Amino acid sequence: MSKFSKKLIINSGLIILTIFWLTGVALAQTEEERMAELKVQIEQLELEAQKYRSNIASEQEEAKTIQTAIASLKNQVARIQNQILLTSKKIDKSGIEITDLETNIFDTQKSIDYRKNTIGELILYMSKADAEPLILSLIKNQNISDFLRQDYYARTINSDLLDMVSELKNSKIRLESEKSDLENRKQDLEALNRDQSAQKLSLSQAKVVQDNLLKITRGQEAAYQKMLQTTEQKKSLFFTELRELETKIIQGGLYLVHVTASGLPKKGTALFSWPEASHRITQGYGMTTYAKRGAYGGSPHNGIDIAGGFGSKIGAIGAGEIIANGLNDGWGNWVAIKHPNQYNLVSVYAHMSSLSFLRVGTQVTKGQVIGYEGSTGNSTGSHLHISIYKDFFTYVKEKNGQLYFNYFDGSINPQDYMKY
Repeated sequence: MSKFSKKLIINSGLIILTIFWLTGVALAQTEEERMAELKVQIEQLELEAQKYRSNIASEQEEAKTIQTAIASLKNQVARIQNQILLTSKKIDKSGIEITDLETNIFDTQKSIDYRKNTIGELILYMSKADAEPLILSLIKNQNISDFLRQDYYARTINSDLLDMVSELKNSKIRLESEKSDLENRKQDLEALNRDQSAQKLSLSQAKVVQDNLLKITRGQEAAYQKMLQTTEQKKSLFFTELRELETKIIQGGLYLVHVTASGLPKKGTALFSWPEASHRITQGYGMTTYAKRGAYGGSPHNGIDIAGGFGSKIGAIGAGEIIANGLNDGWGNWVAIKHPNQYNLVSVYAHMSSLSFLRVGTQVTKGQVIGYEGSTGNSTGSHLHISIYKDFFTYVKEKNGQLYFNYFDGSINPQDYMKY
């Protein structure tokens, strides 16, 4: 082969390597730019989300007129659309982070394998050197300076060996940390995908409520007030029948689950956290103005209603165990949690957008997402009904086979035990 051909091959190789290097740099820059862009978009969308939350909280304080009801629903639809886009950006960002971590794990594992092989070779060399008698080493070397150089080389290898062992340990620690981080990121991504599914469902539900409202009332105030009155009457009848049913269940002891608290602390004891990060109380506990109108069959409101808007995340108010998860005509989708560390009190969350994705028996931590706000069951708008019980039971309504929890007795005022 001519010198020119060799030079051409070498130059071609250098050009190819340079292209690969530049491509890698370009890809890295593109990825970094994409991450920076996503961070900016997420920040902007979160600012918009905060504005929507503030607007919804003020609008839902009272939706007495058709205009305020329509405006509130319109704002909620826009908020959910914002949330879907925000979650989509977070999913993209999480995907890039997971890819980066997987690349780092691959590189770290490759480095560990290389160091293991090198350490093995060095140990083998040192073992052979140590096994060689001193007199033989002196004979093999032509002069004393060669022998001393070999001795110095052996000591250098020994020092390098110690360094490589230390680096290997650090690489293994880093690898475990990266694997743990990767697992956490994958769980975060799973939660984001679940959030997005719930948000899309909430958007669909909000649009149905919006369409039905316009269809029934045609934007007329009189028709809207009549709709509210009809809903109230149906609710009153529902609770009248429910009282009769609960009385039979108690007399017959026909409980599926029955939990009684071990005690009750004095009012003002901060046992629980609020289930929604941003909300407004739309109805309190007891004989509220709404309850006095007969909405609950003449009985008090056995919990509190809070509103953050369709699709708002609902967190467990305290650590505990899921003891019931059901759906019925009155409360829609609901879930109950027993709190062993809080006197065995039970918290109930109702009108959720869908059944909780957590099964009965699941242990939950305080603040862990257990569902999403909705308007299922006997409800005129998106909100969360939350009750706390000192005596709680569930039963099946024979007429429709639906799972219910007790309403009329056993509850306490949630606000007496919330952290402010």
